[in-house]
Amino acid sequence: MLHLKLGRVGCLLTRRAMVALTDSGARLSTHGHHEVSDQLDMSQPMYWDRLDTPLPDRPWKDVLDATDKSLKQKEKGPWSALSKEEKIALYRLKFNHTYPEMKRPSQEWKTVIGGMFIFFGITGLVVIWQSFYVYPPQPPTFGEDWQAKQVQRMLDMRINPIEGFSAKWDYEKKQWK
Repeated sequence: MLHLKLGRVGCLLTRRAMVALTDSGARLSTHGHHEVSDQLDMSQPMYWDRLDTPLPDRPWKDVLDATDKSLKQKEKGPWSALSKEEKIALYRLKFNHTYPEMKRPSQEWKTVIGGMFIFFGITGLVVIWQSFYVYPPQPPTFGEDWQAKQVQRMLDMRINPIEGFSAKWDYEKKQWK
């Protein structure tokens, strides 16, 4: 019994979410009858302006008005009778963009570079924040005084005198070789 109630509540919530999320004005009735408007038929070929496929599956303009229909009738005659503007209008019925228009560089690089700068800036702020609040302070052994004392100690102990550290020190002149 509880399973049936949960199923009905889930179905009701799903329907309400679908109604709330649709922007085409589609409404679903509570009795299961669907009334949908503005639905695309994805079984039909789509129009794409692409450089690698020069001839799209369908023309750019499917629905022709009166001037477009008269221009299409005029197209069936000799093309020498057509003006340059009419030829361009006929081209625009079939295609949205020309090849030079498709090859024209976009301004997308500005967005990409801007996004990269924002990313690097936020990353830099995180690294600075971590250096102040996350990482512990540097140990005293990183200081120059400590390292100078450590080098002197290693020289006094004659660490690795044949080929290593002490071999590069002249003990008589007290300087590096």
